[in-house]
Amino acid sequence: MPTQSTALKKVLKPLHIWAIAVGLVISGEYFGWNYGWGAAGTMGFLLVTLVVTVLYVTFIFSFTELTTCIPHAGGPFAYAYRALGATGALLAGYATLIEFLFAAPAIAFALGSYVHFLYPSMGVKAVAVGCYVLFTFINLLGIKESARFSLLVTLLAVGELLIYCGIVAPSFSAANFMHHAMPQHWGGLFAAVPFAIWLYVCIEGVAMVAEEVRDIKKDIPKGYISGIVTLMLLAFAVMILTGGITNWERLSNIDYPLPESIGIVLGRQSSVTQLFAGIGLFGLIASFHSIIISYSRQVFALARSSYLPVVLSRVNKRFQTPHWALLAGGFIGLLAMLYADTSKLVIVSTLGAVVMYVISMISLFVLRRREPQLQRPFKAPLYPYFPAIALVLSLVALGTIVYYYTLLSAWFFGGMLLVTVLFYATGRHRRNAAADTSFTVLLTE
Repeated sequence: MPTQSTALKKVLKPLHIWAIAVGLVISGEYFGWNYGWGAAGTMGFLLVTLVVTVLYVTFIFSFTELTTCIPHAGGPFAYAYRALGATGALLAGYATLIEFLFAAPAIAFALGSYVHFLYPSMGVKAVAVGCYVLFTFINLLGIKESARFSLLVTLLAVGELLIYCGIVAPSFSAANFMHHAMPQHWGGLFAAVPFAIWLYVCIEGVAMVAEEVRDIKKDIPKGYISGIVTLMLLAFAVMILTGGITNWERLSNIDYPLPESIGIVLGRQSSVTQLFAGIGLFGLIASFHSIIISYSRQVFALARSSYLPVVLSRVNKRFQTPHWALLAGGFIGLLAMLYADTSKLVIVSTLGAVVMYVISMISLFVLRRREPQLQRPFKAPLYPYFPAIALVLSLVALGTIVYYYTLLSAWFFGGMLLVTVLFYATGRHRRNAAADTSFTVLLTE
């Protein structure tokens, strides 16, 4: 078993898991998805989002099987290790890290943009850096405290989106929504895929806190499934209502579409508009905070298995949080903000996500065939159809992103190749798992 210096605390309940699942993603309803309108139009993007929703529903129901039968802070990295060995684990770990480490600075940029909307004298990047410092510190205080904070801001964020829908719904016009509703070329539908994925991306981060859940068999399925249902309903409500209040092209290239929309409906100087922009920060904070939890656990798990420097697996004796992993992830996020804007960060994050989805679904099929006796507290419904649908749609999404965003994809896969070469050149493929006693449990349960 893990030593006390690398052990995490089991305190999370279903409500905490729901809050982390929704919190990880809910910023996607606040910004980022609207860039998809620029590629596909309102109706085109709605169609793309319906397909992506099918991807996520089938994926989450399938992924929950892996999470409950292999509860490990590494999440997809651990599943791939058991099913595909050291190289599969490396690729899954790399993809997952890219997904979460690049999602965080995208949200930090949006936080900066929202604050700048309220107080134009405050710079976007300065606020983003301040957010990294503040929320990394909050996460250092302990998972229970972090989960309580996540629950609070997630509830506020959900409530705010419901209020937003109530405010803009009376101004909805079908004529506005259908104005230039489809792209000029069918290729625009495929170009919009990463922005539809942004509405759900990172929900699988719940897997990274599996070692900190009290009752894995019951609590993880409850939290995951209730989370995806909540996000699905909010995503469609926000997207459809926002597209009908004005010429949507005004909103397709900004990081704060919701306060801008209320400003159109009520007037930018309205006290309600200002109040909404202020409390709108809660949705971004919920995701930013939850993603920090997830990427720190992924860094922790990879380091504990010697895929990353072992020092990153050390746990603070007082708070039982992976403090070096938190600090390292924050540093990488700050570097990313220097070289990429929001849309590029969104694309790279979603690219990492779909690669991880492909590896995870392959791992599920391999484990079903190779280890039919493995205890599975939750089984993917309609197997093999659900994981097969998730796998096929993930491959389509992957091909689409690579085709339309070739340069960013080249950087992503170039980094993957470099990491793999270093992995074998240093001999870590022979000694990595032996350094992590938690894998002994994974391979013998």
